[in-house]
Amino acid sequence: MENQVKILREKMNMTQNELAERSGLSLRTVQRVEAGSILKGFTLKVLAKALNIQPEDLIILPKEEANIQRAKKINLSALAGLIIPYGGIIFPAILTYQTKDLKNRELGKSMICTQIIISVIFSVLMIICPFIQKLFSFKLPLFIIPLLLFLCLKLFIIIKNGISLNTTQNLSIKLKTNFI
Repeated sequence: MENQVKILREKMNMTQNELAERSGLSLRTVQRVEAGSILKGFTLKVLAKALNIQPEDLIILPKEEANIQRAKKINLSALAGLIIPYGGIIFPAILTYQTKDLKNRELGKSMICTQIIISVIFSVLMIICPFIQKLFSFKLPLFIIPLLLFLCLKLFIIIKNGISLNTTQNLSIKLKTNFI
């Protein structure tokens, strides 16, 4: 993005030297401002006066780019649930509640809610499996099926959300409402 001071100076057909003389600033200060130095205080006022505009018109707030690096870390921390029971909830929760940025915190809460639902369903299935196995007299340990499904589902969600965070800066797999 081109500097606002430079754009206005060129519209007025002024050189950097002429702007420096007109504002009472040094040529080096004008060059620094046009190179991207942040305008404030005295420099802002005299440049605005020299360019015949209001000081607030010279201040261009940078477009807020969503920094979702923390959300990516929260998403990856859910992988701990593959090794540590409920680690997919505990570690993302710690990272989420240490986060000050509201967007990352909301993304973290969405991830935690999803992980809680998955963990509850998995826990119920693991409790039911021995009873089903005994009822139908299965020889194969039945708990392996929900365990493998749980691991695959968890990996799928983490990978899918990671890709989505990189491309759209949002989660692709989340609940409609957060309950935390």
